[in-house]
Amino acid sequence: MPSSDWPNVVLHVVSGKGGTGKTTVAAALALGLARGGRSVMLMEVEGRQGLAQLFDTPPMPYEERRLASTPGGGEVWGLAVDPEEALLEYLEMFYNLRRAGGVLRRMGAVDFVTTIAPGLRDVLLTGKAVELVRRRDKHHARAYDAIVLDAPPTGRITRFLNVNTEIAGVAKVGPIRNQADGVMAVLRSDKTAVHLVTLLEEMPVQETTDGVAELEDAALPVGGIVVNMTRPPLLPDVADLAALTPSRVSATLTQAGITPNAPLIQALLADGEDHVARVELERVERARIAALGRPVYELPALSGGIDLAALYELSDMLTEQGMA
Repeated sequence: MPSSDWPNVVLHVVSGKGGTGKTTVAAALALGLARGGRSVMLMEVEGRQGLAQLFDTPPMPYEERRLASTPGGGEVWGLAVDPEEALLEYLEMFYNLRRAGGVLRRMGAVDFVTTIAPGLRDVLLTGKAVELVRRRDKHHARAYDAIVLDAPPTGRITRFLNVNTEIAGVAKVGPIRNQADGVMAVLRSDKTAVHLVTLLEEMPVQETTDGVAELEDAALPVGGIVVNMTRPPLLPDVADLAALTPSRVSATLTQAGITPNAPLIQALLADGEDHVARVELERVERARIAALGRPVYELPALSGGIDLAALYELSDMLTEQGMA
């Protein structure tokens, strides 16, 4: 098995522009990391229950549940972090107020707190991921070899992770500030890598480029770039398509036993032109991604859609390329 490009990383944060398949990539990465008998936690924080859909399980409560097993006895666990439950857990940890949870819910205190201090919500969500990371050091009974966080989209990822900045105006001292400082110490360490998922299209690549710059400016560790849903060229040399003429298309159709006509020939030429334009666009976008100077991994578009078998297939590819 190829060695991983990220041997020291415990927390893999996966982000990407909406529609790029970041949740699928996060799940495939978790499966890859769990190979060989490892235990991996796969977290989501956006309340979409995307992991339950991917792994075909009922909606997940705020508790750690086993989602899948991998070759060699590895396991992937799942956790859908609920901000309200995370806040109550935080209050219990620092103020012994867990029993007041029912009262807080009835008062709407949870919504109130996260409204007046929206940065606190991200502290709670990222704090849960960091707590899972620290379990390894504390020899916790339920410790994980790696944590994969299906994080918010690229446009919000730096703000989500840079919790010190977000809570600076509401908590300069005290437990909340200490919690934020502790979270940032892990997020900015070599235990963390923020991977970005993109497509070979202009807008996702631009958002990825901007995301890398923002993460670097915030001193957050940028990981790899996953180019998702790639499609191979129809021909090894697209110049063959670009050189097509109506007469060549007509002759080829005749050789294939198809009677050529003007509308069919024009439609095929238009398809060829579109394909040549797409291949050229993808060449340009690949060059922009390479210029970011990060490890790059590619996953193909799977014609059969995404199910558990497809996730294992994608995890194999990430493992072979050295990401997992």
